[in-house]
Amino acid sequence: MGTIVIYAIVAMTIAGIILALVLYLVAQKFKVIEDPRIDQVAEKLPGANCGGCGFAGCRGLAEAIVKAGDLEGKACPVGGAPVMAQVAEVMGLKAEASDPLIAVVRCNGGKCNTHTKAKYDGAKDCIAANQNLSSEGGCGFGCLGLGNCTKACKFDAIIINEETGLPEVDEEKCVGCGACAKACPRGVIELRKKGLKDRRVFVSCINKEKGAAAKKNCDVACIGCGKCEKECPFGAITVTNNVSYIDFNKCKMCRKCVAVCPTGAIHAVNFPPAKPKAEVENNAETTETKIEEKGGNNENIQ
Repeated sequence: MGTIVIYAIVAMTIAGIILALVLYLVAQKFKVIEDPRIDQVAEKLPGANCGGCGFAGCRGLAEAIVKAGDLEGKACPVGGAPVMAQVAEVMGLKAEASDPLIAVVRCNGGKCNTHTKAKYDGAKDCIAANQNLSSEGGCGFGCLGLGNCTKACKFDAIIINEETGLPEVDEEKCVGCGACAKACPRGVIELRKKGLKDRRVFVSCINKEKGAAAKKNCDVACIGCGKCEKECPFGAITVTNNVSYIDFNKCKMCRKCVAVCPTGAIHAVNFPPAKPKAEVENNAETTETKIEEKGGNNENIQ
C-alpha cells in the first residue's frame, strides 16, 4: 500500500513538472513584449483620463503615440503644449505648437431671454428632456439647463447659473478636454480657440429656425439676416440653415459683426470696454491737428 502511494506521488510530481514546462514554453511563445516607451510616455501625461484626447485614458494615448511613432492628430488637452513637448522628447520627435482650446456655450436663451411656454417635470437629465421636450421656452435647439455638462466635467470648470439657467465656463479651470461638449445632446457647447488674450467672438445661438420663429422663442436668437456675413472683411462668417457661424480660424476679432447684429446674438468676450463715440471723435481730431502741425507727416505722431 505504501509503495502505491509513493508511486502516485512521484507520478503526480512528474506530471506537474511536465505541465509547468509546457505552460512556460507556451507563455514564452506567445509573450507580448511591451515597448518600454509606453510607460515613459504615460508618466509624462497628467493622468486625468478625461478622454479629451480621443482615447479611453492617458495610457491609451501613450500606446497610440508609441504604436504610430508620431504625434500627428494626437494631443493632450489637459497638459497642453508643455506636456506634449515632454512626450515628443521621449519619442525623439518635434512637438508642433497648437492653440489652446476652451469650451464655449453657444446659447444665450435660458431664463432671461426666453418666455416659459411649458414646464418640464421629469428626470434631471438633458438627454431625457431632449427626447420629450423642445425646451421650457419653446426653442428646440437651445440649452436645456439640466447639467449633463457639469456632471461630465472632471475639472469643475462648468456650472449651471441658477439665475440664467445656462452653463458658465470657468476659463481658469477649463482645459478644453471637450467632455462637456460630448455630453450635450444638442451640441450647444463647442470647443473654440482660446484666442489672443483670451478674447473670442462667436455667435451665441444654434437655432436653425427661420428668423420670425426663432425670435418668437428667444429675444436674442440669430435670425439669419446675413448682415454679419456681409460686414465681415475676412470671410469668417457664413449663414447656413438660418443661423450664422464664425470660423475662429479666419476671424481677426475686428468685431464689426457685433456692431451690426440686430439681436445681439454675437458675443465678444474679454475685450476692453468700447470707448464712447465722442471720445473717439476727439482723439481723431487731436491726431489730425498733430498731423497738420507736423506738416502732414504722421510718422512721428506718438
